[in-house]
Formats: sequence, structure tokens, C-alpha cells
Amino acid sequence: MDNNTLPQNNLLGLIGYPLTHSFSKKYFTDKFIKEGLTQLAYELFPIPNISELSPLIQTHESLVGLNVTIPYKSAVIPYLDAIHPEAEIIGAVNCIVIHTQGGKKILKGYNTDIYGFEKSLYPLLDRQHDAALILGSGGASKAVQYVLTKLGINFIIVSRSSEKGLKYEEINQEQIKHHKLIINTSPLGMYPEINNCPNIPYQFLSAEHLCMDLIYNPEETLFLNKAKAHGAITKNGLEMLYLQAEKAWEYFTDTE
Repeated sequence: MDNNTLPQNNLLGLIGYPLTHSFSKKYFTDKFIKEGLTQLAYELFPIPNISELSPLIQTHESLVGLNVTIPYKSAVIPYLDAIHPEAEIIGAVNCIVIHTQGGKKILKGYNTDIYGFEKSLYPLLDRQHDAALILGSGGASKAVQYVLTKLGINFIIVSRSSEKGLKYEEINQEQIKHHKLIINTSPLGMYPEINNCPNIPYQFLSAEHLCMDLIYNPEETLFLNKAKAHGAITKNGLEMLYLQAEKAWEYFTDTE
């Protein structure tokens, strides 16, 4: 696809709150410079309440797309006019394409975390990775659940509430032994709280385990550091981040 299909003076952006650190702005701004897309700009929109989305779009007439981050991946859905089937199934949106139709702004939501996580995970999977513990139950967790279901990998959700699966304090040696794939989807350990990590018994991890963290800042979280110390294969969320960003770009520039 021709990267110059977006009209002149168009704006992309990110909504969330707070937006203390944004991969998206740097990534897309660098992309625009590298590819000579001088007609495009990317801005951060830290909105304290999702109800501010509609006024934001009305104020910024040139907005053609938004990335969505914490805490609005689910809360944004009622504000959309259409939603991609995968995003609807998991109930989480992290990419919005904005079209003008009949003088009205039309918002369609997508989830690019699904694509990014599957492409990042798949090359690392081995025979023993047939059961997983998913740490966290938020929007990113829903994308992970969708991918594991698609790949036929059984999983248990681990959270602070037993309503969604197991509580952290219920994870024991047997759970670790029978779940060789462990994925942290929670924000525990994200900068600046780099001394935090999910409360699981790391001492029972082994070289047969694959531990993934969706966090990319820092590149090695305390969760990954502890897993690596016990021989586990580890991977952070950086590749997933790039993959989902490129998928979002595909949606933003799709004129069909």
C-alpha cells in the first residue's frame, strides 16, 4: 500500500491517562520523518475521562486515527460506530480509525495486540508449552487469552481476585510445574516501579519454562530477571509493540 494515501495535514494520536511515557509518539514521528511523510503529525491526548473523546475529535478536525492505551481499551467501545470482530470478541480496542461520512465522524475500533502477541509468541513455542498462566486480567490479558485459545493452549488467569481464575497466593509448585508458559500482562514492574513483580514462586521455574512479559520499559523487568535466573526462556514486549504498531499503521492507511 502507498504510505502517502493519507490526506494532507492529517493527525494521529494516542488517548489514555496518564500518558507519562509514550512509545507511540516517538515511533510514528520517527516513521514519518524516515518515510518523508511530512503531511502527518502524532500527538498525545491525556484525557482524564473517556467522555472527553467526542469533544476531542470535534476539536481536532484533522484526526484520522487514534491509538488507545490504559485505562480506556474497554471503556472506549461504547463510543465507536463499528468494531472489528476480533476486538468485539475480546472486548478491548487499542486502535481507532476515523472516517468522515456524510459530514459525520465514523469511528471503527480494532485490536492490534492480538496480531502483535501471536507473531511474537509463536516462534518460541515448544511441545511442553501446552498450558499457560496469564498474570493479569485487563485489556492486554484479553488479547493474550484470545491468541492462546486460537493456538489450542489451555490457560488459567491469575489476578488479585479469585473471580477470574486463581489468586496470586494460590500459585504453588504444582501450578508452576504444569504450566510451562507464563505471561505477564499486568503493569507490575513497569517503569518507574521497576522493583515490583508478580508474586509467584519463581524458585520452581526451570529451563522448560517460557516466560513472557508484555512490558517493554524496562527491557528486562524483575519478572523476567527472576525467571532467567532459574533457566527459563524469556522475552519482553518490545517486538510485540513494534508489530502491533505496524498493524495499526496498516489500518490507518487502508483506504478501502
